[in-house]
Amino acid sequence: MPSFDIVSEVDKHELTNAIDQASRVITNRYDFKGVDARYDRKEFEITMIADAESQLDSMLDALRSSLHKNGIGISCLEVKNVKTFGKQVKKDILVRTGVEIELAKKIVKMIKDEKMKVQASIQGEQIRVTGKKRDDLQECMAMLRASDIEIPLQYTNFRD
Repeated sequence: MPSFDIVSEVDKHELTNAIDQASRVITNRYDFKGVDARYDRKEFEITMIADAESQLDSMLDALRSSLHKNGIGISCLEVKNVKTFGKQVKKDILVRTGVEIELAKKIVKMIKDEKMKVQASIQGEQIRVTGKKRDDLQECMAMLRASDIEIPLQYTNFRD
């Protein structure tokens, strides 16, 4: 029986490349000369450190631009509030991966409301969609691409 999985993943290597590119952009900019501004990354958490809040905003723009160039959906970023420590300010950014339970339930409900000839089931941080025909699965994918889901989705493990 044909099936595919709905996942939300971010490639760590591409994320590292995007952060490195944003760092190079920041070091080459004139308004950042002589400023201690940097990106720190631990797994899927990015910390931006700078001298002023306006610099954090510029750093966030550079990061979003480089993420987009590397094919990572910007909507997977969860930007936290600015924190002050000493003379510097920092902002934490969480890169969301995996389909959370609430969102998975919403996606399954969307599929059922469309009355498609497919079944969707939640399996951990992914959703498996099965159907009798490949066309039904492709129709489901098209419907999900057209919907306004807050995180970028990928469709993997397509089997006939």
